[in-house]
Amino acid sequence: MRNYSSIPSPVVIVPPLYDFPPPAAHTWMHSPYNLLFGKHAMKSLFEDYFEEAGQFRTMLMLKPPEDPNADLSITVSNPMNNPTGKAQFTWQMVEAGVGTMAVDVTVSSSDPDLELKAAFHCSKCGLGYFLSFPLPLRRQRINSEDYSGVIGFRYDSSNLSVGTTFSTATIDDSPENAWLVSKMGRLSVGVQYERLHGSNPNNLKNWSCAIGYGVGSNQLRPSFNVGLELANSSQLIASFYQHLVVPRRVLNPLEESRVVGITNYIDVGFEMQKRVDGVRSTNNFHDATFQVAASWQANKNLLLKAKLGTHSQTIALAFKSWWNPSVTFNISATNGTDEKTTGCGIGIRFENLQKPSKKLLSSTLTGPPPDAGGKVGSLVKGDDIHGVSRQFRGY
Repeated sequence: MRNYSSIPSPVVIVPPLYDFPPPAAHTWMHSPYNLLFGKHAMKSLFEDYFEEAGQFRTMLMLKPPEDPNADLSITVSNPMNNPTGKAQFTWQMVEAGVGTMAVDVTVSSSDPDLELKAAFHCSKCGLGYFLSFPLPLRRQRINSEDYSGVIGFRYDSSNLSVGTTFSTATIDDSPENAWLVSKMGRLSVGVQYERLHGSNPNNLKNWSCAIGYGVGSNQLRPSFNVGLELANSSQLIASFYQHLVVPRRVLNPLEESRVVGITNYIDVGFEMQKRVDGVRSTNNFHDATFQVAASWQANKNLLLKAKLGTHSQTIALAFKSWWNPSVTFNISATNGTDEKTTGCGIGIRFENLQKPSKKLLSSTLTGPPPDAGGKVGSLVKGDDIHGVSRQFRGY
């Protein structure tokens, strides 16, 4: 008689995600208004791996094994013709029951000064502060604004974030930025002030408001976000983003015999912008714009993306080799409205922020894979994925 108990159960491969959430230090110093309502996921979908026509960009992202609290990011564009570059060093430490401390130093070829940022957030009371100011690298300064920095204060809880920032040059004047964002279950609402059109808080062009509805935040599960924003009281922005987790049957001779499928990640997004202030642009093309994009991660190595917009159409292909450090090569082709925006772009990035690992889960080819404790490979951590979180802490 055949012993069926000895037959291994079929499993589905859950590959690591191609990308990873940004370090907390990179988000503490920004308003969560610019990260929620599906904004961070949409930004990643519409921008990542889409290189500009004629551009060659190299990125280096390293985390020293001797100090897991530090990471270094270097970007160099067009090294053979009019090169530009940016380097960013971040150190952050999270103490259980105390809070998060972070220091960030940035230098860019477009800015003659270093930029130093520091932040502290108390996990017990929810209060935090952050500051940013330039460090002089040139002997003479042109005006007093060259000495100015930014000071910010914020309060974050599980369903509320409120904060403000001031410029040290005009600290007695109105704030540079202020926000109030609340999350109630699946619904998110927020309002933000930015001093873009003078320092008068009564100028409605300095105000924006948004409302969003989202379901799901773990990348192992399907999710979607719908957002509606009135930006600067002059532009209406409607967006939709959906993340799909699709098991696909495969026959791979390089895998174990019990492997019957692999999980694919598919993302789709749509955004439309329409002016509502009655002011017509000199080019009617800009009065109403739209863009739609989709991405498909077939496995841990291959990613395919495409986007279609009012001004151009772009397709991108990325291949990732999970060495240590890993190497990602991406190429994109753009068909724009003129010769300057038509052509190919190439990008290469090296990083050791992730470990090349995967998960084997029980076969569920008819639906999403079962939960793996909030982890995909060694990458996903809780709900902090694509800027969609069940709480504001860390944003």
